[in-house]
Amino acid sequence: MRNKKRTTIYDIAKKLNIAASSVSRALNNSNHVNEATKKLIIKTAAELNYKRNTLASNLRKGQSKTIGVVVPFINQNFFSNVIAGIEEASYQKGYNLIICQSNELQSKEIKCVNTLINQHVDCIVISISADSSDHRHLQNVLDNGIQLIQFDRVADELETLKVINDNEQASLEAVSHLIEQGYKRIALLEGPQNLQIFRQRKAGYLHALRKYGIPVLEELIVENAWTKELGAEGTQKLLDLAEPPDAIFASTSDFSALGVLEVATAMGIKVPAELGICGYSNEAFTEITSPSITTIDQFSVYMGKTVANLYFQEMDNKDDTEVVPKIISIKPKLIVRSSTKRNG
Repeated sequence: MRNKKRTTIYDIAKKLNIAASSVSRALNNSNHVNEATKKLIIKTAAELNYKRNTLASNLRKGQSKTIGVVVPFINQNFFSNVIAGIEEASYQKGYNLIICQSNELQSKEIKCVNTLINQHVDCIVISISADSSDHRHLQNVLDNGIQLIQFDRVADELETLKVINDNEQASLEAVSHLIEQGYKRIALLEGPQNLQIFRQRKAGYLHALRKYGIPVLEELIVENAWTKELGAEGTQKLLDLAEPPDAIFASTSDFSALGVLEVATAMGIKVPAELGICGYSNEAFTEITSPSITTIDQFSVYMGKTVANLYFQEMDNKDDTEVVPKIISIKPKLIVRSSTKRNG
């Protein structure tokens, strides 16, 4: 069955044999249409199931009241919570969201961004994909006069509004905790080093080792172990070493940490007695694994609210002067659970 054509003001005007401009005025409650005609137009509009095109109306006013959001994955707790925070703050301001996911592919990210530009969104919020390298498509957002806000994973060279975490400090605290629990050979599962957040997390790991006088061993650093599968693969290699690690910091995500736990369990390695495991992001499942997984809470919902409110503050303060780019850093929190508790 073909979809029924959407009713327009021209359909109402034709049925009543009046000008479309009169219909428009009546539906906008103008005083330039007499009450009897206005009531008739409103009644006819209801009978024809007329729905106001709010997007077109907003665009005529120079805005769409729509924010586009681009994330690597919608089904990860961190990103879904950020989206929830953005939506909650945006709803209160009468804004809608268009949500896209890049699946960690820059090619798809570019298509998402171009689609949002063509949809005339007022703002694009983005956490860039893992294979992101060329950011011309993001510069194109700015060139089109659209506000751009980056969060979590950001292109540092672009002068935009940014909401980030203090990743280096969080990693420093996580690895320091492992050392204080008596772990001495601590491995790192690191993410793609083209992304600033993973470079910062590695820096925090190295900082902690040097702070406690523990040597940095390249054999204990696994590159690009940023998914559950890659985390498991990297863990297998680490545990097959002649001198395997006694702790693994999955700095990329809790999914990677879950891969570590599954391999350790399959090999009969006791966690935390023989192997400590720390993840990153505080995914919901980390509380219900056995043992529960120590992780880092990035306050994702709060991050989303901060992103949206930053945009609205910029709009409220908009004038003819150049706005200095703002960077807001949210301090994450180490959540200590059973997977690393050896002392006390």
